Amino acid sequence: MVFPGENFLKKARNGEVDGSSTDIIIVGAGVAGSALAYTLGKDGRRVRLIERDLNEPDRIVGELLQPGGYLKLVELGLEDCVDDRIDAQRIFGYALYKDGKNARLSYPLENYHSDVAGRSFHNGRFIQRMRRKAGSLPNVSIEQGTVTSLLKQNGTIKGVQYKTKDGQATIAYAPLTIVCDGCFSNLRRFLCDPKVDVPSCFVGLVLENCELPYANHGHVILADPSPILFYPISSTEVRCLVDVPGQKVPSVSNGEMALYLKNVVAPQIPVELYDDFISVIDKGNIRTMPNRSMPAAPHPTPGALLMGDAFNMRHPLTGGGMTVALSDIVVLRDLIRPLSDLHDASALCEYLESFYTLRKPVASTINTLAGALYKVFSASPDPARKEMRQACFDYLSLGGVFSNGPISLLSGLNPRPMTLVLHFFAVAIYGVGRLFLPFPSPTRIWIGARLISGAAGIIFPIIKAEGVRQMFFPVTVPAYYRTPPVD
Repeated sequence: MVFPGENFLKKARNGEVDGSSTDIIIVGAGVAGSALAYTLGKDGRRVRLIERDLNEPDRIVGELLQPGGYLKLVELGLEDCVDDRIDAQRIFGYALYKDGKNARLSYPLENYHSDVAGRSFHNGRFIQRMRRKAGSLPNVSIEQGTVTSLLKQNGTIKGVQYKTKDGQATIAYAPLTIVCDGCFSNLRRFLCDPKVDVPSCFVGLVLENCELPYANHGHVILADPSPILFYPISSTEVRCLVDVPGQKVPSVSNGEMALYLKNVVAPQIPVELYDDFISVIDKGNIRTMPNRSMPAAPHPTPGALLMGDAFNMRHPLTGGGMTVALSDIVVLRDLIRPLSDLHDASALCEYLESFYTLRKPVASTINTLAGALYKVFSASPDPARKEMRQACFDYLSLGGVFSNGPISLLSGLNPRPMTLVLHFFAVAIYGVGRLFLPFPSPTRIWIGARLISGAAGIIFPIIKAEGVRQMFFPVTVPAYYRTPPVD
């Protein structure tokens, strides 16, 4: 049974389960769950955080936090989780490589405090710091257990059923359950309409004692067939992520992956990194993971809410996932803060529908940019797509407003949907203009027309999936104006 319902709820009502002492149950203690537990706990909520595995995670993504995400971390009081104690590195921008040329793209940080920058780190160290910080609050309890189902009665989620570390079936009750169980969520299907796409996979390696061409910068190589990323994750380690299109990758176990990396990928990376790259391949510590994207399509359900990767995913190329999650937490915190009572599930559900609208401008901008850039940065035999890719590189290489605008979007410092659309089509028009010089020919005009058409074909489906009205005109959505329910 997905929703055990009556039997468990009877136990809760009979006092066999302690639900009276919990305001909010959070499922999953990853980035979103841990940050949310601390945030709500700091506001005085009694929070029960249930996590499948409280050991330090070991992942190859979730390692780069954009400056916009760092500002949200500061707003939540969690900035000390990315300090020197986890050997976090400051990131000041990107270096973009294509066909032997490169351009440095700096974050527009001139108007911010000197501490504001991106941060890169070991994902597991960051999560453990936030878990400890959440657990330091007396009203936040953290428990290791696997949530198997949501408890539902008359359409309202009343709590969760889970198995403890010892395998004992237990239930917990709270007026609000927030599901943050990550990209592999087994609970999201009951709270949203999940349309998960897997456009590619990442192959992850760690280069040790390696110096990047541009210190404290992420490096993006526009390779064939798709981008390659390098960025520091500690003072002595550099993460390399090789994107492989599709859902199947060469086998690591039989040596196909090592050959692919040496023969296809290695010749395309900067010469300064070549020897270290080959060396780490020979050591054999190669990992892979699928890259998922999923638009937010919630089913508003009394008593429950989705957050983090369980709710919304985008291609990790732009490193925007944690920024979206932390921004969502700020929005939710501000909505819940005025409420003294969470027990009227229907009224709370109606009120929290505004969350889905208020989060949209920031989340949709970052999501759309991630999907569009991945398609533009990936190689294609289509002449129009080739021109768009080259135009994007050259446009960003111009510097000034041509790079500051897109990088402010990427960094999460200026996540405005209209700015994204304007720059995206400015790149396309720039590409068409280059085609028409020194003079247009029928072939060039045809490619230019297909370039504009192709640009529209890339960005408009993503915007449609995100929701045009909520993304560009949120003030026209009735939920935008929801007021807190009267106690």
